[in-house]
Amino acid sequence: MRTSLLSLVAAMFCCTLLLHAQVVPPSQARNGKAGSEFRWPDGHTAAVSLSFDDARLSQIDTGLPLFKRLGVKVTFFVEPRGVQQQLEGWKQAVIDGHEIANHTLTHPCTGNYAFSRKNALEDYDLQRMAQEIDGANDQIQKLLGVKSKTFAYPCGQKFVGRGLDVQSYVPLVAERFIVGRSYLSESSNDPTVVDLSQAMGTAFDDMDFLQMKKVVDEAVKQGRWVIFVGHEIGQRAFQTTDTKAIELLCKYLRDPDNKIWFGTVEEIGEYIRQQRNDHD
Repeated sequence: MRTSLLSLVAAMFCCTLLLHAQVVPPSQARNGKAGSEFRWPDGHTAAVSLSFDDARLSQIDTGLPLFKRLGVKVTFFVEPRGVQQQLEGWKQAVIDGHEIANHTLTHPCTGNYAFSRKNALEDYDLQRMAQEIDGANDQIQKLLGVKSKTFAYPCGQKFVGRGLDVQSYVPLVAERFIVGRSYLSESSNDPTVVDLSQAMGTAFDDMDFLQMKKVVDEAVKQGRWVIFVGHEIGQRAFQTTDTKAIELLCKYLRDPDNKIWFGTVEEIGEYIRQQRNDHD
């Protein structure tokens, strides 16, 4: 009888513990550690950044007036040679408060792409890639007077060399920038676990507004950060982000009822990094 009574008491004690246990949702656990919470600032439930690559002409001609009218700030990952083609426009982008970020000097990608055959990552080593990155930072500083704090991998590719000699150049990015943004990723970024040196980037060229909204709404459910990636700005087409869709998206993101933080890649990346530092 005494044994049965002790077993009953033990079972009741275990049930009490289970009832009072707090389960931390994945979106609130920081760095994968249960018991510590990540919170977006000012009551926001998710974050979104708009980024555009390559310093395309339409980003100045069409994008700057659009973003000024909408009152929003975006991130431009630029190549210095593109900046030189419209220098005064890019100086205006700085004045308007947009983030100017690094996209290398010459945009090297795999030689499997015909346009990069003579500038193939397979022919690079880490030293040469470091020169690409640092050279772009130096040129951006000279042309526009700003120091880039974030980086976008050309073609989303993060390697140099081939076969047994392949190496990742992610560490080069990690030691130089707050964020290194990928491309054509299949997910948004969980702030509790994302490796900021290779953050996910979601292409939104060729999307309509409803497709963009679906990505954002899914991120809101999970407390994540979406980094959209575009190229040309104009009428919806291959590597062209539709101006009307951008306008509708920006209005949606800025609606306070939706509780979404709309910021540059640097702003949001720095916040995530600081939150981690504060809890280490």
